Amino acid sequence: MTSPDPLRAAKALRGAAAGVLVLEGLAVLFVPRGIAQTEEGLGGVRLGLLLALSLILILSSGVQRRERGLAIGTALQVPLLLTGLMNSVMWFVGGGFVLIWLYLLQVRKELVGSRFGAVAEPRTSDADGEATPTT
Repeated sequence: MTSPDPLRAAKALRGAAAGVLVLEGLAVLFVPRGIAQTEEGLGGVRLGLLLALSLILILSSGVQRRERGLAIGTALQVPLLLTGLMNSVMWFVGGGFVLIWLYLLQVRKELVGSRFGAVAEPRTSDADGEATPTT
């Protein structure tokens, strides 16, 4: 089942993807607090990696308007999930976000016709209201 207006559906789903990426970036900012209370503590390298990941996730939300935005967001799900190596709770939090991301990709496939592909422009109509044939 595809949407009657796939262009509009794709735009809405890009907005949802951008929102999920911002939420992921904010969730990563909570990880240093959990790590600081462990025996190992929070070192400069860990803090730098987490802050960089958070910044990249938030900035990648702005790239969702581009054609490669979904591919970039999908690639960033891997380092998000790997934050579980630093704090075990992030396996669950990151896993939840990965499931949400996969659900968005599935909804996009159903409404638009592809998970990552470009959306075809709708056919324009002439003054009589009939669709003009495209060549």
